[in-house]
This record gives sequence, structure tokens and C-alpha cells, in this order.
Amino acid sequence: MNESALTGQQIFLRTPSRRDAAEFVALSRASLAFHKGRVSPPLDAEQFADFIRRSRRSDTACFLVCRIADRSIVGAINLSQIFFGGFRSAYLGYYVGGPYAARGYMTEALQLMLRYAFTRLRLHRIEANIQPDNVASLALVGRAGFVREGFSKRYLKIAGRWRDHERWAILVEDWKRNNRS
Repeated sequence: MNESALTGQQIFLRTPSRRDAAEFVALSRASLAFHKGRVSPPLDAEQFADFIRRSRRSDTACFLVCRIADRSIVGAINLSQIFFGGFRSAYLGYYVGGPYAARGYMTEALQLMLRYAFTRLRLHRIEANIQPDNVASLALVGRAGFVREGFSKRYLKIAGRWRDHERWAILVEDWKRNNRS
């Protein structure tokens, strides 16, 4: 798969590097109120270095979401705990910076990530876990073809609190059916 497969109409996905620290941390700090209780992105150079280390793990595919128009970083999207063999599955995570919310960037980024996951990595299933009151994120995965599979009480610790999540997933067969041209 060539790099154009990770380029959409408004955004492109690229791997993070150490040189992104200042811009990414600034975006995270500018988005503190927007992200409160939902995600804990890197807020300083040390946390960003940890983010880079995690992004380079063999069971992870991590990308920055960048605008084509000015190459600005608008968010991040990743697959974690990628399993191959008989499972061929991963967990999806993503967040957009507050100043860039509700502009369609994550809708496009999610479509690019699903294409990458199902065609390049040849995964069978992608799971997203979303807090029940995160209406925008629930709508995002719903538009992408994910199906709600269940509810997990106190599933994930975020910002120091165990939080309930809904489990959503999409299978490669459903993605292909939804993306026929």
C-alpha cells in the first residue's frame, strides 16, 4: 500500500516523530477542557516521549491526523493490542484537538484507518470502546459502520477514574459491504 492510501480529501495520516512534540503538546494543552474525562493526551515533553515509545510498539499502529491545507496536527488515531493469527483484531483509539472538532477530520481519519487496518494489516475485527455520554464519538463510529455489542461497567481508567464504556466493533466483511463503490 502506498502513502496515498493514508491521504484523504482534507487530512492525511502520518506516523508521529520527536519533532512533533511542541505542536502536539500545544494542541493537547489547548484542548484540556474539551478532552476532560475522555482522554489524557501528552501535556509535556516527557509524556510525548512516552507516547512516541508506545506508538512504536510492534502491536500498535499510531498516526497523527494532519490537515492537508497547512500540515497542522489536528489529532491522533491508533490501533493497539493488534493480534494476528486466528484473532486478527485490534482496539481503536482516537482524539481530535478541541479547535478542530466537528469539522469532519476524524470521520475521514477513521475511514483511512479502517482501510489501513483491513487492507494493509488484513485484520478481521476492530473494536472501539466509548463512554456512553460521548455522543459525538458514538455518532462517529456509527457512521463508519460499527455496531454496538455491549456495555462494560468501569471498563477503563481515564483521568484517574474508572469509566463505563460501550463496546462497538466492525468486521472486515461489514466494512467491505459498506465501502463498495
